Amino acid sequence: MISLKDYLAGGETTISNLLLQNYTKLGLNTNEFMLWLQLYAAHEAGEDFPDLTVIAKSMGSTTEKLYGVLNNLVEKEFVTLETALDESGRQSDRYNLLPAFEKLDVLKEQERFEAEEKDDLAAQKKMLRSFEQEFGRPLSPIEYQKIGYWLNDDQYSPALIELALQEAVLNQAYNFKYIETVLQSWEKKNIRSKSQVEEEQRRRKQILLQKEEQKHSEELPKVSLYNWLERKDPDA
Repeated sequence: MISLKDYLAGGETTISNLLLQNYTKLGLNTNEFMLWLQLYAAHEAGEDFPDLTVIAKSMGSTTEKLYGVLNNLVEKEFVTLETALDESGRQSDRYNLLPAFEKLDVLKEQERFEAEEKDDLAAQKKMLRSFEQEFGRPLSPIEYQKIGYWLNDDQYSPALIELALQEAVLNQAYNFKYIETVLQSWEKKNIRSKSQVEEEQRRRKQILLQKEEQKHSEELPKVSLYNWLERKDPDA
């Protein structure tokens, strides 16, 4: 049984699960990734140019085969071989493993973009269905073109356009000109989200209530404050 002392002396290698879960998506096979991990473990232990003969023994492979795998890693740009000066001014070689993390960052950014694009497409379809439901008919080619202009040129989100449609429906204005006026009004006020639209609606409602209260107050009849109980009887 291994002792705690030997276990701790063996050191540890910490690697993100993102790399473990995505190395095949990045274009690595298992042998290539295992060699990269061995190089990374050596780097974590302070050795930037480890002996491939030792690593080959750990992986149950030959040095010749491992050099072939290393060549694949360099060609795929997951590892670069660099020469730098050490503290004493002598040249030393090192394996730079950062390109693997850079490729992972590009992959996750691409996946995020694709997910957003997919969500945006779903939102556009939902928005178009809302238009057809509220108008009670299919949209005309010109109307589709107008919506495309809002999306691509004005950069209005599908959700914001749908909110403008709801605003038009509430005011019984079933026309694109009114919807565009609403969108332009919101743009001037830098309103771009549902929460901002709701806040604007609350603000307008509050203003209308205040105006209504003021109007009601002005319409109340003026009542004389004369105290009839203190009237003096001239015959007294």
